[in-house]
Formats: sequence, C-alpha cells, structure tokens
Amino acid sequence: MSRLIIGPFNRVEGDLEVRLEIENGQVREAFVNASLFRDFEQLMAGRAALDALAIAPRICGICSIAQSAAAAAALANAAKLSMPPNGQAALNLLQATENAADHLVHFALFFMPDFARPDYEAKPWHEECRNRFMAGQGKMAALVATARRALFETMGILAGKWPHSLALQPGGTTKPVDAAERVRLKSIIASFRRFLETHLFGLPLSHIAALASQDALTTCDQGDFGLFLKISRDLDLWRLGRSQTDLMSFGAFADPQTGESLFAGGIWRNNAFAPLATQVITEDIAHAWYGGEQALHPSQGATIPNADKPDAYSWSKAPRLNGQSVEVGALARQLLSGQPLIRDLHARHGSTVAVRVVARLIELARLALAMEGWAQALEPKAPFCHPFDLERAVLQGAGLVEAARGSLGHWLEISEGRLSRYQVIAPTTWNFSPRDATGQPGPLEAALVGTPVKAGESTPVAVQHVVRSFDPCMACTVH
Repeated sequence: MSRLIIGPFNRVEGDLEVRLEIENGQVREAFVNASLFRDFEQLMAGRAALDALAIAPRICGICSIAQSAAAAAALANAAKLSMPPNGQAALNLLQATENAADHLVHFALFFMPDFARPDYEAKPWHEECRNRFMAGQGKMAALVATARRALFETMGILAGKWPHSLALQPGGTTKPVDAAERVRLKSIIASFRRFLETHLFGLPLSHIAALASQDALTTCDQGDFGLFLKISRDLDLWRLGRSQTDLMSFGAFADPQTGESLFAGGIWRNNAFAPLATQVITEDIAHAWYGGEQALHPSQGATIPNADKPDAYSWSKAPRLNGQSVEVGALARQLLSGQPLIRDLHARHGSTVAVRVVARLIELARLALAMEGWAQALEPKAPFCHPFDLERAVLQGAGLVEAARGSLGHWLEISEGRLSRYQVIAPTTWNFSPRDATGQPGPLEAALVGTPVKAGESTPVAVQHVVRSFDPCMACTVH
C-alpha cells in the first residue's frame, strides 16, 4: 500500500488537502483536511446582535447572500418574526441568482476544464471540450463571465450591491422595488434564460426541467449539457465517486403567498423521503483540531482551537445527523423535491459524479424558470420589510437555508441585545467532514474509496472529478 497527499487543489475556493491510502491501483482510504482556521464564531461573541448581518456574509465571497440569509433567518427565528410576501419574493430572487450563478460557474470553470487536460487527448470528444473549456482559453469562460455579470444586475436592484449586502434583515428586505425596476428584473432573467437555452442546454428550459428518466437524456444531445453526457457515458462517470450516505436538505425558496418550499426539506433515506429533525444535529470533533469532550448540538456548541490535538487532521468539524454522515447539495434538493429524472438516476446509480452534476444542472434550469414567477410576484407598493426588536433578555434562534453547495445553518444566542454564542455549519463541512468518534468517514472520504489511481499520477484525474463533483468551498468549511 502507498500513500499520496494531494494539495492544495486548484480551482477550489480555500485550502484543501486530501491524503490517499492506495492499494492495487485504487483508493483504499481517504482523509480530507481543511487546513486553514478562520474563527468567525469567536469573532461574533460579545457583539451587538445586528452586527451578525455585517460579519456573517464575509464568511464567504461566493455564497455571501446565503450567509446573509442564514444570519437574518437566525435573528428572525430568535425574535419570532416573519417577512411580508414581497420580502420573501425578493429573498428568493437573491438566493436563486447566487445559486444559479454558482452552478453555472462551477460547471463551466471548475468542473469541465479537467476533461480538457492532456490525459484525455485520445478521446473523440477531447478537442471539442478543449475548445470550450480549457482553463484560461476555452470559449465558455468569456461567455459565462458575461452572462454572470448581466445576471448579477439583479443584486443591485434587489440588494444595492453584491457581495456583503445589508439589505437582508430579520423582517425582510430593505431595498424596495418600483415598477420600472420590476420590468428590468424580468428582462434580466429572460436574457439569462436565453443564454442557458442557447449555450448550456441547446434546448428550452421547460424541456430540461421536465426530464423524467435516464432514457429521456437521449434527447439532450446538444449544447454543453450534451457534451457532458457524452463524456459521462464514455468515462462511466455514472459509477465514479459513489457515496452511500443519506442525503439532507433544510428546504429552500418558500412561496411568497403559501410558504410552501419549491425544494422540500427532509432526508432521502433508503430511496424514500423521511422527515428532518434538526434537533439531532451534532458537531463531532474527535478528529478535528478543536477542544471539547463530546459532540454537541450547534446551539450548545463551541469553537475552541487546539492545534496540538492528537489524532486530529482537519480544521473541519464532523457534523452528523443522529450520529450519521449525510450528503448535502443540489442532488439532495432535487431528490427531496421529487424531480423525476434525478430520482430515476439516483435509484439506478446512487450518489455519483455524473448524478451530482446532472442534478446541479437540472436545478439551474428550474431556478431560472422559478425566478420569472418571483419577479412577477413583486408588488412595488406593498411592504418589503416588517419592523423588529431584538432587545429582550435572552433569545435563541436558528437560520437554516440552502446555499448552492447545500445545507447552511447559523445558530445563535442573544443576551441583552448582544451575541453570546454563534455557530455555523456550512455545506462543505457536511460533505468534507473528517472521521467522527466512531471512525465513520465523511461523505467525500467515503466517495473516494475505490477511485482509480494510475501509476505515476501525482494528482489523479479521477480523484479530482470526485472532489469537484461536490463543488467544495473550503473557506466556509472551517466553522
């Protein structure tokens, strides 16, 4: 058996190192290390409660809106606040814009460039992939940058700026939208839809969102989606990087009028829906560089660094749901919301590289369609935010949202208007967690087992496919 340490990974936000134990040309065990400590939880302690709205978004410059939304939701939960329909519609648009942009950028700039590498130059699809996605040179990079920049004009209309806007508040959003701005929003969303239909899918989004089985994917032979499906069949990405864990979502995008979530929350277990009980979430620190005696619920948790801790190998904690590792992300959301194609793919293959990426692209199509309805639902003369008060003696709250990469939770305690506790579990903390006290690996550690490693590979390309299929953000992980 041999050992290979890979890191830092390129095209990954933040610092990531993976140690592989290799036997007979494949990964026998994997150990994932988030190697940078950041300490936002302790930074929050003692500050005015509303300071969370300015500090939390700076946890990440990629999912800044998601961090804002989680902080605002935690404060709202503590104060027992709800937001008006306009606030919910605006929040949905802001989060959908960020998530959709993340999905697009991940696919075009982080994931697909690996297939343009010389490793695949003998493949019949390589030249097309190289022209489209080669890092720094592919045609898609400029197209995506232009489309993303145009889409992010919605941030200016709805939140004043991006990232790190203060428009999201416990009572809603503070940036009202007038009639002319609503027309502009609808125009921006329509333009983004045309981009996706022209370049990414080569088909109407309604067709993509309604795909019902793997057999129906034969109709998707155009655009970059068609190219990815061709590569997946050739390299059998349907089997690579399989994780056997349950999948979890907190639920996302509540309807402004009914409150029903577009993407339902819950657990996907044994190929079926199960309800989610967030009170059984714990943060295990057995193999993380933190002090403490036992796994605690984040509402009671602490983040106390201990860089000399024996047997620790990551700054990421190991979040568990009732003691079990769970995978989070677009795949979980699409399974739980009943999207028929994703349910069929998961039933056939499980959680694998190709299934994760297809789920992310299906979600992108569904978000772009839903955004049209949320923009139409805005009523310029109705309120966008309710007043609120956080000055009561002791308050506790949780803000549970869905960032692009999966379930994001903020748990806080307020005493006399100041934060006395603040804990964050980010999506990549779930997916890239180290082992827990029982030796149970995190989702990525488990998914890497069995991944082929060719002789002489210093950065095995198959390992990179598996890692990137989770779309990691390591800057968020260490909380």
